[in-house]
Amino acid sequence: MIILIMRTILFNKPYGVLSQFTDEGMGHPTLKQFINVPNVYAAGRLDRDSEGLLLLTGDGALIKQLTEPKHRIEKTYWVMVEGDPTQYKLTQLERGIQLKDYRTLPAKARLILNPGLPPRPKPVTPHGATAWIEIKLREGKKRQIRHMTSAVGLFTLRLVRVAIGPIQLGELESGKWRELREDEINLLKK
Repeated sequence: MIILIMRTILFNKPYGVLSQFTDEGMGHPTLKQFINVPNVYAAGRLDRDSEGLLLLTGDGALIKQLTEPKHRIEKTYWVMVEGDPTQYKLTQLERGIQLKDYRTLPAKARLILNPGLPPRPKPVTPHGATAWIEIKLREGKKRQIRHMTSAVGLFTLRLVRVAIGPIQLGELESGKWRELREDEINLLKK
C-alpha cells in the first residue's frame, strides 16, 4: 500500500522568479531552484515581477478553493505606486475597475505607511512621488493589480503578496519556504 502525504508549502517568491517549475526555454529562474519537494503545485500565480506569498500543494481541492473567486478567499497585497493615491482613486479601486474585457470585483484599498520591506535585487526607480497602498482582492486575473492601478493613474513599481486568507507571509525571508501546519491548512479550508 502506498500512502501519499499531501504537503502544503508557503514560499516567499523572490522578484524575477517564475511561479512554475519549468521555464520553457526562457532562461528565467523557477520554483525548481528553491523548492525540491515532489508533487506540489502552485495554488495560483504571481507574475515574474511580483514577490511574496505563494502556496504550493498536492491537494487539488485546496488549489481549487484558493484560486476560484466564488470561494471568496481574500488575498492581500502591498503595492508601491508612483503617483498620488487620493481617496477618490482608492474608492475607484474599491468599487471595481472596468478593464478591457471585464470589470474587476469590488476590492479593499487603503493607503499604508512604507512597510519597510528589504530592497529587491533590481532596485525600484521612480520618476516621481511614491506611496504604498494595501489592496485586498477575492479574484486574481493576470496582472490585475497592475492594470487596476494603471486605470486610476497610478503606476505599480513593486507588488508583494503578504497574505492569502488568514495565512500571512510574516518574517519568512525571500527565497525561503516552510510547510504549513495542520491548523493553518484547516483555516484555509474553512
